[in-house]
Amino acid sequence: MLNQELPALAPTDTAPAPGAVSLRRRLVAEFVGTAMLAVVVVGSGIAAEQLSPADPGLRLLENSTASAFGLGVLILAFAPISGAHFNPVVSLADWLAARRGRAGARTRQLIAYIGAQCGGAVFGALLANAMFDRAALQIAGQHRVTGGHLLGEILAAAGLIAVGLAAARHGRGVSALAVSTYLGSAIWFTSSGSFANPALTLGRMFSDSFTGIAPASVPAFVLAQILGGLAGLSLMTLLYRPGADR
Repeated sequence: MLNQELPALAPTDTAPAPGAVSLRRRLVAEFVGTAMLAVVVVGSGIAAEQLSPADPGLRLLENSTASAFGLGVLILAFAPISGAHFNPVVSLADWLAARRGRAGARTRQLIAYIGAQCGGAVFGALLANAMFDRAALQIAGQHRVTGGHLLGEILAAAGLIAVGLAAARHGRGVSALAVSTYLGSAIWFTSSGSFANPALTLGRMFSDSFTGIAPASVPAFVLAQILGGLAGLSLMTLLYRPGADR
């Protein structure tokens, strides 16, 4: 069965045992963790605009560095409570893996996690706007949908799930380092800037800043992220399947 080869997306030394942490506490952790991640991503993007208005490369460096460091810290902080998903694609992959016989996210938890993540991402984006004395509620105007951008999102999400599953076998510290490092590099090597997260994509719709995305671009980005997540999960299932070399 898959549970003998493919670990949970949460690090094995921090994932809460079934029933050990109430769903309410896990949802609070997912809401707060995703909100803080949105503050890091959006806030560092706004700060980068102010600090380096004439240098897009430097803005991207500033944003990617803060995003990678912030995600790593948040994984370490919240993994013992909720598994530190902060991402509907991660929760979906965990739920699909559970359907193969591994203890993991149940359907009720999946729906609740996605709701908490989306709510947290929107709240975090509004908070980041307000923190920089901007109107809290904004609508982004950056249209990002091209064939190359969508391919970049598929690759970004596929890599995130694959790296997360592989790194989770080695514990919390390795998982936090691997996932955050991957995110920081993917912001550079993907044409889309590696959103790779439907909740943050939704949240970034509410910030007309360097990291924003226009509402019309959101559905295509989310679809690409889901397809990429499924591809990453399928790859890892194939690689860790019993008797795959026979």
